[in-house]
Amino acid sequence: MYLLLAAHPHGAALQELTQAGHPVPATPEPRLISSGELAAVVRDLENRRPNGQRPRWIWHRTQDWYPALLAAGVELERCYDLSLCGNILAVSTFTAHTDYARNAERVVVEDPLLPPRTLQPPPPPADQGALFDAPGSRQEILRSPEELRAEYAAQQVALASVSPEENRRSRLQLLLAAESAAAMIAAEMQHAGVPWREDLHGQILADHLGPRPPIGHRPAKLEALNQELRELLNSPTLNPDSPQDLMRALHRNGIEVKTTRKWELRESTHPAIGPLLAYKQLSRLHAANGWAWLDAWVHGGRFRPEYVVGGVVSGRWASRGGGALQIPRQIRGAVHADPGHKLIVADASQLEPRVLVALARDPSMAEAARNQDLYAGIAAKGFGGDRAKAKMALLGAMYGATSGEAGRLMPQLAKTFPRAVDFVEQAARAGEAGGTVTTRLGRSSPPPSERWFQSQRSASAEEQRRAESIARSRGRFTRNFVVQGSAADWAACWLAELRRRLRTLRSDGHINAELVFFLHDEVMVHAPAEAVDACIAAIEEAASAAKELLFGPIPVEFPVSVAVVDSYDNAK
Repeated sequence: MYLLLAAHPHGAALQELTQAGHPVPATPEPRLISSGELAAVVRDLENRRPNGQRPRWIWHRTQDWYPALLAAGVELERCYDLSLCGNILAVSTFTAHTDYARNAERVVVEDPLLPPRTLQPPPPPADQGALFDAPGSRQEILRSPEELRAEYAAQQVALASVSPEENRRSRLQLLLAAESAAAMIAAEMQHAGVPWREDLHGQILADHLGPRPPIGHRPAKLEALNQELRELLNSPTLNPDSPQDLMRALHRNGIEVKTTRKWELRESTHPAIGPLLAYKQLSRLHAANGWAWLDAWVHGGRFRPEYVVGGVVSGRWASRGGGALQIPRQIRGAVHADPGHKLIVADASQLEPRVLVALARDPSMAEAARNQDLYAGIAAKGFGGDRAKAKMALLGAMYGATSGEAGRLMPQLAKTFPRAVDFVEQAARAGEAGGTVTTRLGRSSPPPSERWFQSQRSASAEEQRRAESIARSRGRFTRNFVVQGSAADWAACWLAELRRRLRTLRSDGHINAELVFFLHDEVMVHAPAEAVDACIAAIEEAASAAKELLFGPIPVEFPVSVAVVDSYDNAK
């Protein structure tokens, strides 16, 4: 059963649809439901299970509906997020021939390393460290039942027209289901929250920074370092938080650096460098996760950030506020299980390199990855057992590092594993030519803008050199997009499969284990201590199922490392 939810001035409009998006004849008109009645109506429909199945809820954006339902105690099984699915279908090469893709607003990317010129969703915060920036979305504001029905029908027509060759249609269908499930998981994780001990966080801050200072003042240890820097740099009014002031003080003391980045500062032997690096580290802790952060983001023993599913064009998530995708090691001790519970932290080991092996179907590299550390296996086959060189070469191939040591190692990697290297090289060449690349399940890279193509038609020698540089930049983007994006496909399926298994444990065994955190290739489950073994099995089975869903029965392993801890800082 497919149930459409649309916004209404006094609540919601509910309508049953066929899978193709047409109203069911028995209910040709939407049912109007008041805001106060919505949760009860949805709960009843979810539990009634007509034909033995729970309904699939169709709505514009999951975050507009699901958080309020969760707050009312209503948890759903399935949904179809029109906004997320529309973003995928509008750009995918699998649907490029369809009217849906031709009529979609084009996502404009002037430079593959800069944000697209779109308004929503916003790019991830600067501190997320994402490789790619946030994608745009279809700009239609879909609100009425008629608009939503038309949008869903158009998406289903586009999906139905995808060639069944190489299972493209079923792969894309899997991606849409996984992306929609991910939207539900994001809302559920925000509702559950990451278990967070405010007292432990406060103690960590006190240990590193000293007592909590009055508003507008530096913590004691930061101020002590500031005074030490002023003396060492002979700058009585130095403000180390001002890059301009700091650079002037450094230059006056003969420290000729171009930036105040850590790696460049470390090249100097001046006695002020040690205190300066210590100041920068503590200042970062105070600004990003200090007492103000704790007051704003942690309530009732839980940290509840807002996740942005598909907030990166490769399919990775972003977050709005709180820095959820970067919990620094310094404060991970505050992430602590409740009494009688454990944190089960699992990460997919060397996920992106293993995804490359599966995509390229490189038998030699698959053998190197079997039953061991992938980099060690590659080193044994082609780098005389030197793991560091093998890792540098493989990461260089995926990220386009053609100079330096990685560039010098590339010929040996290509000789030993030609199919894997050729796969990323083809993706790079496609990007350099202005083409797009597509992940395993059908998410495609945004096309370049007309201005990009114009830059490639430049006449002068200087303009041609710049054009070549721009093309290489896009080649690095597409080279990694196809690997990182396919890894995001796998992770979405892993999450969806794990959610399904945890729900089964909850309904069959009354085990209340919750997914509380996700970061690229890592998940965290908060579970009763007696349920740890069942949850670990669910995590490992979900990883295996995700591999089968994406790649079928291939001889490539996707191992998952699991740590059972009381505190997140003990997970690694």
